[in-house]
Amino acid sequence: MKNTVIGVGLLFCSSALFAADYEVGHQALQEWNSDAMNNAPAPLRIWLLVMVSCFAAGLFFVGHRVIARWVTGGFVVAFVGSGLFSSALGIVPLSGYVALVHLVCWSPGLYLLLTRRPFLNEKGVFAVWSGVITLVILISFFFDIRDASIYLDHVSGLNMFS
Repeated sequence: MKNTVIGVGLLFCSSALFAADYEVGHQALQEWNSDAMNNAPAPLRIWLLVMVSCFAAGLFFVGHRVIARWVTGGFVVAFVGSGLFSSALGIVPLSGYVALVHLVCWSPGLYLLLTRRPFLNEKGVFAVWSGVITLVILISFFFDIRDASIYLDHVSGLNMFS
């Protein structure tokens, strides 16, 4: 167990995380910041707006739906936590890092959505939102899995994807 903890610590303390010579952009090994968002292609900016809007709509249900709390909480933790974590450790926020944070923080909510399936078992606005947010997370994960894999490959130094 101790060796695993040390290995994970070394992985996240890799010099690849702290190098400042990354281009700004939306690819896995490019820095994701406000310049990258502002200069992203229009379809990506539209997707980001749709995604944020769908997560924000979950706020209407957090008071009485556990699934909405997990989904919305995962979004907030990913957004706030990734920024704080990268700032505190001086890690360059690459797009692959952001993708990895999405996978970690959004998975519990997605698990609940897929196992309880309110979009199939209920009627009403919550059922519609749960179906839409499930689709949004799954589409996001389609890209996030690839970017997170490239990022983990990069910081681990294995270079299996390059």
